Amino acid sequence: MRKVEAIIKPFKLDDVKDRLRAIGVQGMTVSDVKGFGRTGGKKEVYRGSAYVVDFVPKVRVQIVVSDDMVKDVVEALRQVAATGQIGDGKIFISPIDEVIRIRTGERGSDAL
Repeated sequence: MRKVEAIIKPFKLDDVKDRLRAIGVQGMTVSDVKGFGRTGGKKEVYRGSAYVVDFVPKVRVQIVVSDDMVKDVVEALRQVAATGQIGDGKIFISPIDEVIRIRTGERGSDAL
């Protein structure tokens, strides 16, 4: 199993959700997040102190899928979330050792 985590532009969320459902993803976790990438934040000076402001609002989508679905999920995210502009986001893939459904105690891919 793998966790696919994507940081995307907020207005792309509905399209991403629809595409992931269409390819068989049964669940996901979505969080509102803020951050900045290579372009950095905007530097401001306030009362003589310099600081960085304007974290860009983004959405983090977390999906845990079986190994055989990872390629399809990543390709769906790449196609749907892309705008061709700076700040389209990132996709991270991590191994998942175990999943346990709290309600039933099911483990592994049965718990997905």
